Amino acid sequence: MTEGPARKVTEVAVGVMIRADGAVLLADRPAGKPYAGYWEFPGGKIEPGESVADALARELREELGIAIAASLPWVTFEFDYPHAYVRLHFERIYDWRGTPHAREGQRLAFCHAGAGAPTPLLPAAVPALRWLQLPQVLGFAGETSEVGALLTVARLRVAETRPAGEWAGAYATDTEDIKTAARLQCDFALVGPILSEAGSGESAMGWPGFARLAQVTPLPLFAYGGLDASDLGLARQHGAHGIARLTRA
Repeated sequence: MTEGPARKVTEVAVGVMIRADGAVLLADRPAGKPYAGYWEFPGGKIEPGESVADALARELREELGIAIAASLPWVTFEFDYPHAYVRLHFERIYDWRGTPHAREGQRLAFCHAGAGAPTPLLPAAVPALRWLQLPQVLGFAGETSEVGALLTVARLRVAETRPAGEWAGAYATDTEDIKTAARLQCDFALVGPILSEAGSGESAMGWPGFARLAQVTPLPLFAYGGLDASDLGLARQHGAHGIARLTRA
């Protein structure tokens, strides 16, 4: 059987606006658009020549009448809708000027990721809301983390299924490891070490190395290796969901 032509990819910038209390902003799709009435994160198409950050700043100004201070890369994944094949570039936003208000007839609601989200949700918004329930600082040791099992790199590369449990993650050292973790439907990946730790025997990749892996990641990434809670802001700037800290008995 011969495959048909590949569908055109529509590049979309998506803003995850996070309030100080952890609530995130969702908007419903106005009448006349595909999936009208479904709730999603605000954003829109990236115009030719635009960066994700510039497109997001423009879209949120047009849709919500706000000015964002900055957006931080988070996850990027593709979704096949009947009306379009989209590549969604999610970026987190913690600071903006102005009060969001509907400028295109949409409804707006701040909600917490773990409870109270309006329905129905746009399908691509579902995994993103789930990932937002992950902690910002994750404890881990060996093949376990605070939220569930971890696949080592060696096990990841031969695994056929993800570990059992509500949450599962994997160590990753390169882009292929991250893609494999996503294919196995892991929820996140640990990438590092960022800094050398005495006695670890691992070579540090540094923040530039981490940022290269985080540029287009389909899963939330936790940076680990010589880090503590004070490094969280730096980790976010380089594309990390958060940091992971080794726990010792």
